[in-house]
Amino acid sequence: MQNKPFSVNELREHFPILDQQVNDHPLIYLDNAATTQKPIAVVEAITHYYLNDNANVHRASHQLSTRSTRSFEAARETVCQFINAKSSKEIIWTKGTTEGFNLLTHVFAKQLKSGDEVIISTLEHHANIVPWQMLVESIGIVLKVIPLTAEKQLDLAAFQQLLNTKTKFVSVAHISNALGIINPVEEIISLAHQVDAQVIIDGAQAVAHLPVDVQTLDCDYYLFSGHKLFAPTGVGVLYGKQHLLESLPPWQGGGEMIKSVSFSETIYNELPFKFEAGTPNIAGVIGLAAAIDFLNSYDRKMLMLHEQMLLAVAESSLLAIPEVSVFCAGIPKSGAISFTVAGEHHSDIAMLLDAQGIAVRSGSHCAMPLISQLNCSGTVRVSLSLYNTLAEVNAFIKALKEVISLLKE
Repeated sequence: MQNKPFSVNELREHFPILDQQVNDHPLIYLDNAATTQKPIAVVEAITHYYLNDNANVHRASHQLSTRSTRSFEAARETVCQFINAKSSKEIIWTKGTTEGFNLLTHVFAKQLKSGDEVIISTLEHHANIVPWQMLVESIGIVLKVIPLTAEKQLDLAAFQQLLNTKTKFVSVAHISNALGIINPVEEIISLAHQVDAQVIIDGAQAVAHLPVDVQTLDCDYYLFSGHKLFAPTGVGVLYGKQHLLESLPPWQGGGEMIKSVSFSETIYNELPFKFEAGTPNIAGVIGLAAAIDFLNSYDRKMLMLHEQMLLAVAESSLLAIPEVSVFCAGIPKSGAISFTVAGEHHSDIAMLLDAQGIAVRSGSHCAMPLISQLNCSGTVRVSLSLYNTLAEVNAFIKALKEVISLLKE
């Protein structure tokens, strides 16, 4: 596919939701780390499925089911190529990253024992904390946490000290959802593999901003959600190396994940269906493929340069405001910036920005342990995407200055 020349104005035409007024101001959507907007192509793909092909997949010989199955499995191949997996058998459909973590921890529970160690990091989303804590309670595994340096980056020297022969899994985010920091996952994976630990990467914040090659990374598992990648909610991907997935037991029982059933025995299906019990989110899967096709129709390098320019302008402009403290300033980031305003509550800042049509996120960002270490009650997070513009960033900065002046009165 030949890439289109990049023009942010042309690209925005594919996202009609952006062309609206909020509180009598033009909408400026800066909450992309929570969820991205959907291009017309995704909406049309879902609509086409429901209006023309709606039928269950894999389970019938009639034409509607044949067409649905063809589109459904073509989407799996699209994802396979998107992250450069070796085989589409390594692509498991989930509801999203959170379900992917719960799937993995549930099946790992059958092979872990008391005293086995799992390492996560201080930067993790709750989805990569709570399921492991459940295994601490139920099995007695030991959960260790990579600390942060003074610059709020992962302390790799401390990580190496945590690694040992008891380490079974290392599970970290590719990009911090709260701070936007890009973690050194390649080095983490290499170090973990030296003690034969398997590595899980939370790619929820990465796939929309960075090219991801799971074979180059050599991670054992990689998870992401469709709704942060311009696709529908309720669909996600669990990638796993084929030999590892084949060695794991199923997660849920029912239709699709079986090869045969009798009252005396069930024989499980082959990959990827072994982990896909029940009717899947067919429309969501088709929408995810449409989102990837849309993203791939542009030069990814140009999109990255555009986003990095916006991020740099936003950060430098925030740093120029005396009352604003920016977390991890000057550290390589992608997609998001977190900040606080001296003497002001983060939710007040967000609500006053919303009054001017500017959508940002405030709070703990499902990263309460991290926010606690930052010694604040929460942050304001500005998260950018490919359809944001320099004019929007400048308008946000202007509005923030007005909000701060208003609160000083």
